Amino acid sequence: MSNNQPTLLVTGASGHLGRRVVELLLEANAGTIIAATRHPEKLGDFAKKGVIVRHADFNDPASLTQAFAGVDRLLIISTDALGTRLQQHTNAVHAAEQAGVKHVIYTSIVNPGPESPILLAPEHYGTEQAIAATSMGYTLLRNNVYADVAIGALSRAIEMGQHFSACGDGKIGYVTREDCARAAAAALASNFEGRRALDITGPEALSQGDLAALASEISGKPVTVVPLELEASIQGMVGAGLPRPVAELYASFDAATQQGYLNVVSSAVQELTGQPPMRMADFAKAALVPSH
Repeated sequence: MSNNQPTLLVTGASGHLGRRVVELLLEANAGTIIAATRHPEKLGDFAKKGVIVRHADFNDPASLTQAFAGVDRLLIISTDALGTRLQQHTNAVHAAEQAGVKHVIYTSIVNPGPESPILLAPEHYGTEQAIAATSMGYTLLRNNVYADVAIGALSRAIEMGQHFSACGDGKIGYVTREDCARAAAAALASNFEGRRALDITGPEALSQGDLAALASEISGKPVTVVPLELEASIQGMVGAGLPRPVAELYASFDAATQQGYLNVVSSAVQELTGQPPMRMADFAKAALVPSH
């Protein structure tokens, strides 16, 4: 296969991130592209553009072994089945090894180690361990918090003039989903064959005070931070209609922020893609300032 381009597969290709990665691979003419999903009927548009669409269900190991046949490089996008996804991811890792995949890329989280207070971290850590236990090469993309997630909070802060936060003075290296997609597409299409873990972050780490200042700058009105204890934050989310386990999950990110686990900034996006990641300020202005 020395002259041929490798066969690349993206799992979860009908999701936000997966769909964007496939689009970027098509734009880059990255070779043979396979899009795997539980819902092949959602990917008719890709099939028309020459993408091979395959059915893959992370709960059905046999479907994964079939889907991964003939694949050189595989992007496993973490599923959203919280609580059962470590088993799902492990199924995918074992199927990849059985199918003879040479290199696996996985979307993880910054600082996923056992000491992280983030309730999702053990599933990511366990998946990383499962990948490391194989003979395959790998790239672990440890994504920081999506900038996209902060837009709702910024919008509310502008509306109320107050930004409620249980993050203390902790900072987050917010990264846009678009930059995560660009990094994933580049890692998948690259010829790197070894083993590496990369922190996928924006260009700077921001505190909630920085976000309040940004909200103020965008709106032209003062926005102040209202500090909350973690439990008060959880109660507030439950009061707003969230189930308590979901509120606790969100709050675990605040705890991690407080303790410095998300204060991570790297140059990996630029190194992988050749373009710097977007700044939170530019992203927020594009999302929140009405265009005239």
